[in-house]
Amino acid sequence: MPELIALLVVVLLVLIVVVKAVMVVPQAQSAVVERLGRFRTVAQPGLNMLVPFFDKVRARIDLREQVVSFPPQPVITQDNLTVSIDTVVYFQVTDARAAVYEISNYIVAVEQLTTTTLRNVVGAMSLEETLTSRDAINTQLRGVLDTETGRWGIRVARVELKAIDPPPSIKDSMEKQMRADREKRAMILNAEGTRESSIKTAEGQKQSAILAAEGEKQAAILAAEADRQSSILRAQGERASQYLQSQGQAKAIEKVFAAVKRSKPTPELLAYQYLQTLPQMAQGDANKVWVVPSDFGKSLEGFAKMLGEPGADGVFRYEPSEDTTEAPPAEAVEESVQAWFDTTTNPEVAEAVRAAEAVARKEVPPANMSQSPEQG
Repeated sequence: MPELIALLVVVLLVLIVVVKAVMVVPQAQSAVVERLGRFRTVAQPGLNMLVPFFDKVRARIDLREQVVSFPPQPVITQDNLTVSIDTVVYFQVTDARAAVYEISNYIVAVEQLTTTTLRNVVGAMSLEETLTSRDAINTQLRGVLDTETGRWGIRVARVELKAIDPPPSIKDSMEKQMRADREKRAMILNAEGTRESSIKTAEGQKQSAILAAEGEKQAAILAAEADRQSSILRAQGERASQYLQSQGQAKAIEKVFAAVKRSKPTPELLAYQYLQTLPQMAQGDANKVWVVPSDFGKSLEGFAKMLGEPGADGVFRYEPSEDTTEAPPAEAVEESVQAWFDTTTNPEVAEAVRAAEAVARKEVPPANMSQSPEQG
């Protein structure tokens, strides 16, 4: 029985020694091994052998990139406003020995270093710069942290500002300012639209007025030219008409006098014709009293003696003169005024009509609406 107990104790001691001598380190981890309280080695992932009761694992270090979110930190800006900033740090342990022996708690150290650096960086900025310069703050924080944590065996990959919360009063003021800015921009855009609309409307009215004035000008010119040509043509027509009337009257008088000459009238016949004409002369509305002169007979007798020759019976009769020269033909007299009766169209008038028709058919160019107000 004592032998069995001794055997069990020996087996138990062997098992303990084996357990103490064998160590398995998972992937992406490392272990800091000490021997009798002094650093011996850094165990790599896999199977590692230890000296039982002499070697001891001081710490196991995670070699993966770690993400640590720190609680909001109050930071005072350059314009003496307190803002609350949340930060997120992405870091990785590159040297397990330095992470264990160079700093007691590297996570707390990174947190405190981040807080102090953040206060230093934001303290040199105003609130507006802080809100709009996140990338610059992140870059400065990463540079400082990476430099300071390098001796701790830590590499800082990124630093991000998760949230920047100004005081409630500042938030309210910022919201009012943004609302005022939006209303201001809306009013500016509305005023700009109204101004552009007014400019375009005025430009259109200007073009319309110019075209209307040009049309009225052309119409007035054409109307005046038409009146002038019409007056000229009417005057020419009246002149030709008067010439023809006078020519007809001359022909009629010639015919009458020729007939009188051929008929050889006596004073009695002339007196008879004169008496027949008197009632026609007295038919006018303005003729109230008509007086026949008493020496009318003597006047006819003297007229007959002056033009006629006494016949065998003592009566004076008109004898035509022996000059039988005929009057020049009408064509010789009308040759000088032949142009009065030309009915062909005047070339100048035809050219003016064609020009007016060309202007009337000309397409009106549209107003240039793309001009700027300064160009208009």
